[in-house]
Amino acid sequence: MKHALIDPDRLFPADPTTRSIARTLYKQVAGLPIISPHGHTQAGWFARNEPFPDPATLFVQPDHYVFRMLYSQGLSLDELGIGQPKIAEPRKVWRIFASHYYLFRGTPTRMWLDFAFSTLFGMEKRLSAETADEYFDAISAKLKTPEYLPRALYDRFNIGALATTDSPLDSLADHQAVRDSGWKAKIVPTFRPDPVVDADYAGFTDNIAKLGEQTGEDTASWTGYLAALRKARQRFIAMGCTATDHGHPTAQTADLSKNEASALFAKIVSGTSNAAEQELFRAQMLTEMAAMSLEDGLTMQIHPGALRNHNRRVYKKYGRDVGADIPSPTNFVHAMRPLLDRFGNEAKLTIILFTLDETVYSRELAPLAGHYPSLRLGPSWWFHDSPEGMMRFREQVTETAGFYNTVGFNDDTRAFLSIPARHDVARRVDCAFLARLVAEHRLDESEAVEVARELTNGLVKKAYKL
Repeated sequence: MKHALIDPDRLFPADPTTRSIARTLYKQVAGLPIISPHGHTQAGWFARNEPFPDPATLFVQPDHYVFRMLYSQGLSLDELGIGQPKIAEPRKVWRIFASHYYLFRGTPTRMWLDFAFSTLFGMEKRLSAETADEYFDAISAKLKTPEYLPRALYDRFNIGALATTDSPLDSLADHQAVRDSGWKAKIVPTFRPDPVVDADYAGFTDNIAKLGEQTGEDTASWTGYLAALRKARQRFIAMGCTATDHGHPTAQTADLSKNEASALFAKIVSGTSNAAEQELFRAQMLTEMAAMSLEDGLTMQIHPGALRNHNRRVYKKYGRDVGADIPSPTNFVHAMRPLLDRFGNEAKLTIILFTLDETVYSRELAPLAGHYPSLRLGPSWWFHDSPEGMMRFREQVTETAGFYNTVGFNDDTRAFLSIPARHDVARRVDCAFLARLVAEHRLDESEAVEVARELTNGLVKKAYKL
């Protein structure tokens, strides 16, 4: 079906011959179920299955890709309802967003939004100041209907599995409610231990104490702390969890002796540690988490390299995850060696590495994943979750790591309605890349079909055990 705001040949090569191959490949994968193994949607949406309140709450407030662009042009986050439990004047926020929609020209955000506006809500005119109220009223009306409830949209999107990202302190009550409802959908938690392994995390010492209370372990001691983490992981596994997720500033790992680790932990929980000791502790905890993953089978994701909360004024007023995180250079070869010396050769362990530093694709990550049985490469992520970023990823890692040491695509989104758009972009870019290989006689078309299906569905299921 042709939609007014999006072209059926979008992202396919301009060359007619290669474009024709890409179309053929895309037809093989366009209708495959979406596997979303890493994201930040809320299980509560599906547990309660209540209507989304309004377009501004749905599209603007949760999406840092949207409001960071608006903020960069001098708009107030207060005006956009950021950091507020409920937007007081959603139509006003929507009008501000609509009148500045031109800012997203050429960005993947514009592509995702146009996809949702067109395919989900049937909008035919571009969003602008002039069409703001038309959009707001049309979307608001549809959000009140049963077809636009969270569970109905999940089914409409053809989602085969969706993973949320959750603190080890989370009760997982919403996940339990989804299970108890009898609704047949695969929504699972992901174990994100940052609040209890990063001494720089707000409320860290209180979080350690809460972990002890939840698990019945003495988290004031090193052995009790590790036992508590193991118990927390088992609680997540009981709810269907298949992966952990680690958002460290760097990829540094360490392999301290038990006595050294115990002494370091004592200093960390006492609140007297310095920045270097905190980094060493995070490094040690990546290795400890790898050991636990080898024991319990959880896939391990490491995505370092974000200098988080770069804008301190914004962080102090609005908190975390409000668009002020900036990529930074990241070393993997030396940083990962202590962990890889212990676990790199373990074929039963899966560690997925992500990066925001594209300079390491061909120099470090592809050679590492192209050798160590435990390593896989996560897709182009966050700032590089774009058609150009995806193509750069494929071009730079395939020659050394191949396709089968990668894990397909994940959307990493807080904006639920962007999920089908983002997966569609990834499928189209992969088909465009494969079509070029076929056109250059580097790959048979039948092989390209197999690879396209693996990149869409097979590799992610295998890596995340979904």
